[in-house]
Amino acid sequence: MKYLLDTNAILLYAQGNKELSQNAKTIMESEKCFYSMASFWEIAIKQKLGKLDNNLTVFELEDLCKNAGFIKLPTKSKYVERTKSLDFIHRDPFDRLLISIAQSENLTIITRDTIIPKYDVETVW
Repeated sequence: MKYLLDTNAILLYAQGNKELSQNAKTIMESEKCFYSMASFWEIAIKQKLGKLDNNLTVFELEDLCKNAGFIKLPTKSKYVERTKSLDFIHRDPFDRLLISIAQSENLTIITRDTIIPKYDVETVW
C-alpha cells in the first residue's frame, strides 16, 4: 500500500508530537509515503497568519521529509482539474488538492482530519 501524508501528519511527525498515532507513525516509518508541496504552502500561510505554532521553515520541513524517506509528488494539472469534480463537503483548498492527488494515484491519506474521510478516499490514523 502507498500513502499520502496530510499536513497534520507531517507537522506532528516533524515535532515528534505524541498526538501522532502509533499506527500513523509506524506506517510513516515503514511504508512508501508521499507528500505534496500543497502541505508546505498551507504551513507557510498558517505561519504568516499566526495560526500555527511551528517555526520550522519550508526548507527544514522538506529536508526532514526527504531524510525520513518520504517522496515528493509533483503538482500536476490533472490533480488541480480533478478538484473541480469533488463535492463541497468543505472548502479547504489544500485538503481538496490532497484528496484529488490521493484519488488520482490510489493513495491512502494519513490524517487525523475528520472531514477528509467523508470524501471517496481511503484514510488511516
